[in-house]
Amino acid sequence: MRRIIVYTILFVLVCLTAAGLADLIGRAIDVFSDDLLVGSATTGLAGSLTFALIGGPLAVLLGWFAWRRLADPSERSSLAYALYLVGMTTVALIVAGSAVFTAIAGAVTGERVTTEAATGLVWAAVWVGHRLVLHRGSRPPSRLPGTAAVLGGLFGLVIGVGGAITALSSLFDAALGGPPVVAVGAPWWSGAVQALVWALGGASIWWWHWRYDGASQARTPLAAVALVGIGILGGCLLTLTGTGTALFVVLRLVVDRSDAMPDVLDPLGAAVAAALVGGVVWLHHRAVVAARSAAVQEASTLVTSGIALIAAATGLGVIVNALLAALATPLVGSSPHTLLLGGISALLVGAPVWWFSWRPAARLGVGQRASSGRGVYLVVVFGISAIVALVTILVIGFRLFDILLAADSGLVDRIRAPLGLLVATGLVSSYHFALWRGDRAAAAAAADPDPVAAVAAGNPPAIGELVLIMGPGAEPVVRHLHELTGAQVTLWQREGAATALPDPAEVVQALGGVQAARVVLIVGADGGLSVIPLAAAENTTGLPG
Repeated sequence: MRRIIVYTILFVLVCLTAAGLADLIGRAIDVFSDDLLVGSATTGLAGSLTFALIGGPLAVLLGWFAWRRLADPSERSSLAYALYLVGMTTVALIVAGSAVFTAIAGAVTGERVTTEAATGLVWAAVWVGHRLVLHRGSRPPSRLPGTAAVLGGLFGLVIGVGGAITALSSLFDAALGGPPVVAVGAPWWSGAVQALVWALGGASIWWWHWRYDGASQARTPLAAVALVGIGILGGCLLTLTGTGTALFVVLRLVVDRSDAMPDVLDPLGAAVAAALVGGVVWLHHRAVVAARSAAVQEASTLVTSGIALIAAATGLGVIVNALLAALATPLVGSSPHTLLLGGISALLVGAPVWWFSWRPAARLGVGQRASSGRGVYLVVVFGISAIVALVTILVIGFRLFDILLAADSGLVDRIRAPLGLLVATGLVSSYHFALWRGDRAAAAAAADPDPVAAVAAGNPPAIGELVLIMGPGAEPVVRHLHELTGAQVTLWQREGAATALPDPAEVVQALGGVQAARVVLIVGADGGLSVIPLAAAENTTGLPG
């Protein structure tokens, strides 16, 4: 509790001090531009003076108190200390980067950027100071390794991608439909240049953290989640969305000319920009995933399959909706052609990506079919699809009874949208449910006899004693190994942070067929497994027995 209170108060004091100093520096700069330092409003200046002149010394005093106690190794291993440094480094980077990029982008059009420049300067100093403690100081934290680098890289990636898409979209819009709308007196390219500032700045932050700050070498669960959740999922989503929208515009240009040309071409610039930038992000992170563990590679495949499946199922539902719309009496000014082209675009983009990522025609081994990640994916997909299908059935039933009771016409037009959704979700749910049942049956057929039952029946286990070497948090693994092998399990706990729990299916596969009086199972920091059977002649010293 002492650590939590001290570092929480220190975090707040540093933030208040930085805010006060930034405002004071901005006001001091404004003096040289003939502005009043105080003006008619004194409240803001009084608050800044309070934060800087009172909060600053308090922050220094509390920081000195905390720094003295960090000579104790147990203090440096505190989670509160690690969270403070990671949190303050990340917050300072976000505030400083946003302020600096805003100031540079505003300077392009001659805007006043005094406040942004002062904020960026102060928070950059905060970031440098805490980063030196985190990486170069004599008392770095022993917890959360690489977390600040991963979070900083994510911030740079997100703003860099956003800026690149905006800049390319502005250029493409100008090339397709003329100069974009900008502020009066500003050149037409000012918006693209401002977005380019954010793109280059974000790319620089990401590159620094990825290449020089250790983000590319991080193997923590957070690094895996960021790699798959942002790099793979975000890149895939941008690529498929942009490609589908661009294909929709092309199909409309070829087939459907019901709207004016500028209206048809309006989404093309942003779509092409999203597809290009998302494709670069996706391909880069796919190459990174190829060098990671099997669990990360499987997660990447499942995420890609899920996004592509959503696109393909959406396209199928929209196509059914459009075909039913052709049978109904169209509303004034509406046409099913545009709706049909939208569904075809989504299906043509999503279906091939799903096919090549999921590989439905490939023959999978028992270990792959018994993977927990695949099992969770199948359950989530068919479960959500089944829920959506049930809700859609209720919607169709309500509209059907409503039309019958009111003696209205237009039944097909009222139910075509939910019916298209029902067809798509029904197919998705039934397919993935069948796969889930098949995987369970295959795993049960290939499973060895129950080791616990074999021990109860008097049959000796294949492994006499199992020595587990793992970090903190190994209790669930010990229980699982005892139930799996029936052998005595001895835990040797390594020092350091908690180890990622291994996949139970990978444990079964790693120990399958192993027979020895004594076996050593080593669980790496990322959950990777190493199995070492020991010969009986060497089983004399070094292990408890």
